[in-house]
Amino acid sequence: MTVWDTGTVTHSTSPLAPPVSLRGLTKTFQTGGDSQVIAVDGIDLDISTGEIVALLGPNGAGKTTTLDMVLGFIPPTGGAARVFGLAPRAAVRAGRVGAVLQTGGLLRDLTVRETVEMIASTFPDPQSTAVVLGAAGLSERSDRPVGKCSGGERQRLKFALALLAAPELMILDEPTAGMDVRARHAFWEVMRAEARVGRTVVFATHYLEEAEAFAERIIVLNHGRIVADGPTDQICARTSEREVSARVSDPERACRVLREAGMTAVARAGRVYIRTLDSDTAARLLLNDLDGHDLTVARPSLEAAFRAITDESAGA
Repeated sequence: MTVWDTGTVTHSTSPLAPPVSLRGLTKTFQTGGDSQVIAVDGIDLDISTGEIVALLGPNGAGKTTTLDMVLGFIPPTGGAARVFGLAPRAAVRAGRVGAVLQTGGLLRDLTVRETVEMIASTFPDPQSTAVVLGAAGLSERSDRPVGKCSGGERQRLKFALALLAAPELMILDEPTAGMDVRARHAFWEVMRAEARVGRTVVFATHYLEEAEAFAERIIVLNHGRIVADGPTDQICARTSEREVSARVSDPERACRVLREAGMTAVARAGRVYIRTLDSDTAARLLLNDLDGHDLTVARPSLEAAFRAITDESAGA
């Protein structure tokens, strides 16, 4: 079992400026000759203290580029990014921002504890090694060489390093990549605890179920623009598509009948699953025509809303 300590990392607060404020943020990249790609296209955005915000979008939507500008890794082509009212690099230098990124290497020959202690030595007043290892769920693995750590354990080590300065803003790019289900849930319980005491969390992920379960606010990017922004339940409600499922005696036949009726249906483990805008008709077919039982109708999901939003914005 992974045990994560959620109550010992200290925080400072700054009520005068939002953790993230973007105005007309734009980034273009030259692709050869006079050609260019617009990766981020005029984003306006404010994120408030203590929010847990998921940044979603298909590949190439501009998520990582936006986060790179918030962290000061790359300059914007136009517009401005401010972090607690400061230029991004100034906020990072002040220890007010921590990040867990997809890229960035770790020294394989050092142990987990040695890695934390080495990075801690670069800060004027870091959190203790024991505190950040506990928060990351790595106390029992502190003597393990980094080279023998799993992918998920290395992500948790990056998280421990990001906590050393007790930052007020956490930027997470695919933070749970490589973690198993239990470790992912434990990680997000820590993030919820951090948000409750004032830390702001902004994360990009491809795990839509993770965003739906743990984010309070969803921002969807497509083609470098914000195409949806709101509380998670409101984003989910932007589609009326539901998943209807039931147990049937002949799942393959049931799928054929449902597809002939124009519905998307798949069979799995003795159940038939239907994604549809007309849940009443689907339920009647399953119960009356296909002798179904153990019927369930799921509310609109973030996955369905995400597909609807990105499809709509692609055609705009």
